[in-house]
Amino acid sequence: MAVDSNVAPIIIKRKKVSGGGGHHGGAWKVAYADFVTAMMAFFLLMWLLNATTEKQRKGLADYFTPTVAIARVSGGGDGALGGHSMFSEEVMPQVGSGATSLRAMAQRQASGALAPGQQAGEGGESVDPRGEDEALREIGQALMARSGESMVDDGLMRHIVTRVTDEGLVVELFETPDSPLFGADDQPTDLLRALGGVISRVSGMVTNPLAIEGHTAAYPLVMARDPSWEKSSARADNFRQMLLSDGMPKTRIDRVTAHADREPADSNPMDTRNNRIEVIFLRKS
Repeated sequence: MAVDSNVAPIIIKRKKVSGGGGHHGGAWKVAYADFVTAMMAFFLLMWLLNATTEKQRKGLADYFTPTVAIARVSGGGDGALGGHSMFSEEVMPQVGSGATSLRAMAQRQASGALAPGQQAGEGGESVDPRGEDEALREIGQALMARSGESMVDDGLMRHIVTRVTDEGLVVELFETPDSPLFGADDQPTDLLRALGGVISRVSGMVTNPLAIEGHTAAYPLVMARDPSWEKSSARADNFRQMLLSDGMPKTRIDRVTAHADREPADSNPMDTRNNRIEVIFLRKS
């Protein structure tokens, strides 16, 4: 049975208070994602620096280099409406102050103002590595008949090997068991004299300096004295004198080197193939 009461009912209100909104929000996720992205980019950059060569890194740097030309002295322009300045190519030769970087003169080359792709050679003349490579390859083609016509006959051609290296064009003159290059007292044979005449003729195609290097095959270890050093030196110098007698200017020969048996051309150090003379058309650059 219900009992009537004059007492008012007690109502309790519970207010839910939520805390830590900053911790449970999404702002920290954005910051963390940015941090992870930055670290990923950093490690990717470190990996690329370790996996690429110096030449590749330079190419990447040049790709992102601004293309706006920055000159030490500027004025005028080279466009259709750019006009002329006192430093333009039409004016500078007339006043005797040289030329621009597109057509550099010796005075400008000494200060580094060279045409694109050119390098300064001795005496200030411009050297184009691409043109020099082409000239050296033409000599090799003339010797080896790669251009369809050779300057030597088949009997001499089998004693010649050419290759282009960083140093220049290497022309290798080697002997065979039945065709020696040197006779008694390390004097050139008729075969080597004919090969020397070929070298003298093709050297007129360029003005590059020459280097002469003498190589010999190894001698038996039972010998009391190893004559390879004396023989390689004498043979290289005798070949130099032979070129001079053929009309080669002595200023063209830059050096004469003896290598003995230290750089064999054949895996067998005592093979006759290692007896050779190397003539190097040195790069001017």
